Amino acid sequence: MENLISFKAFKPSENTIMAALAVIVGLAGGFGAIGFRSLIDFFQATFYGAGGNLLDIISSTPWYFRILIPAIGGLIVGLLVYFFAREARGHGVPEVMEAVALKSGIIRKRIVLVKSLASAICIGSGGSVGREGPIVQIGSAIGSGIGQVLRVSADRIRTLVGCGAAAGIAATFNAPIAGSMFALEIILGDFSLTTFSPIVISSVTATAISRHFLGNTPAIIVPGYQLVSAWEFPIYVLLGLFCAIIGVIFIKVLYRVEDIFGRIKFPEYFKALLGGFVIGVMGLLFPHILGVGYGAIDLSLMQQLPWWLMLFLVFFKILSTSITIGSGGSGGVFAPSLFLGAMAGGFFGSVVHGLFPDVTATPGAYGIVGMGAIVSATTHGPLTAILMLFEMTGNYMIILPLMITCIISSLGAGRLLKDSIYTLKLSRRGVNIKAGKEINVLKSIRVKDVMNTKVDTVPENLSLKKLAEKISRSKHNSFPVVDVAGNLTAILSFLDYHDVAYDENLKDLVVAKDIATAKVVTTAVDDNIYDALEKITQRDFSILPVVAEANSTVLVGILTRRDIMDAYNKAVIKKTLFNETKETG
Repeated sequence: MENLISFKAFKPSENTIMAALAVIVGLAGGFGAIGFRSLIDFFQATFYGAGGNLLDIISSTPWYFRILIPAIGGLIVGLLVYFFAREARGHGVPEVMEAVALKSGIIRKRIVLVKSLASAICIGSGGSVGREGPIVQIGSAIGSGIGQVLRVSADRIRTLVGCGAAAGIAATFNAPIAGSMFALEIILGDFSLTTFSPIVISSVTATAISRHFLGNTPAIIVPGYQLVSAWEFPIYVLLGLFCAIIGVIFIKVLYRVEDIFGRIKFPEYFKALLGGFVIGVMGLLFPHILGVGYGAIDLSLMQQLPWWLMLFLVFFKILSTSITIGSGGSGGVFAPSLFLGAMAGGFFGSVVHGLFPDVTATPGAYGIVGMGAIVSATTHGPLTAILMLFEMTGNYMIILPLMITCIISSLGAGRLLKDSIYTLKLSRRGVNIKAGKEINVLKSIRVKDVMNTKVDTVPENLSLKKLAEKISRSKHNSFPVVDVAGNLTAILSFLDYHDVAYDENLKDLVVAKDIATAKVVTTAVDDNIYDALEKITQRDFSILPVVAEANSTVLVGILTRRDIMDAYNKAVIKKTLFNETKETG
């Protein structure tokens, strides 16, 4: 009995277990971030023959190589993504958010390898993307993989995914607080203590690893900054509005370009080659847009770029990043947002400092604040942006302008576009991260998996007498009406026939088509049952005809409210049993 009591006394609590797992994920995420940066350097040296700042290297590269290298990199990335992991395409963060919302945090383990290679090759060859999105997806995949191997519950896996994301951001920017806030505010949307504690532990662990190998220096070295006058605060409000507009333009152009490439009729893996070729040509005119872009950011903050060039670079960076990602490249949008902020803020600062030199700081100061403002506008995460820029610069003097500008930018962008650069990708797939688990469960189930294919139909020319006989034998009170070819032409509901079906004077004079409703609301086999349920409840239908595809009249089944509820209940029970099995297995 004493041994049993002693064993129970030392049995670790759930908080202790999660803390231990958070340390493991933090270690793995920290080393993963360092390894990914080394992989980028390796491929950059392989493509261009030297490491270091790509902006310095590119000037000594022959013009034809500057076009050819991004195209070759694009082709390699396209093949990797197409044949090994389609979800490694693009910036990666929406896929992590979708896994948390709909897939119990489950991310395929191969993502760690495929995303690392694809993004490192894309960035190393000059693709106009960042390394932060891939590191978030890599870290999250590591956290998810550890949770799957240890067979922990779905809630724990989601937390470990957040731990991996926080570790990746923290190690990349030497910013443990911002890494934690990114995972809580953007990835999980959960600030509870049970989630907060492991994420902070993981973020701190990854930062310690990063500082050991890369040193304890700010991610961006900024010029000295001070608030010159209280008159600057209204100017920073204007900067926030300006950055909100730039951020929304970036989001809209990104997805518009993605749609354009989606309509191009040739194999997916060749589209990235085309995108790389276009980026190479653009890089001949503006080499600043190639790669991550930190070299150009430094030049902007140190006021070594003219105002007109910074303005041009804003629009060319938006276009180059959109082409890289839209064509099938692999990389993040966080660094491009920082780039846009530095250039937009630098341009804005040049204008206001030229007009009001006595009451405004130098353009570099506005570039620093602009970086946070664009990040806030694109991600709709002002807390993350404020803390990240503060930690990245290590300069407390910027905190007041940074806070007001980021909040204004986030609010302005939210009014112009309800989705962030991450959630818009999911909204276009029909996934609403903010809608709650119930809606997302419904949206994850297709009509074809739920519908009843045994349809009780009524021919158009069926007489009222025979219709009455059919109604008395059927368990339904509404019927799809079909023509001689079996195509759907109308719907016959209880409201249509309840006054006439048993009228002896009409039984041989009226047919089904005469009393049926010709305007039929249908759903397609590939629609989700959430949208189908909205159609049913909007008009209080008892059945919803299912057609082969949108705008088709080919009837393949029917869907009822009970079918939808049964499917939802089964999905919830299945997930619950799966999580309990993993927890006790």
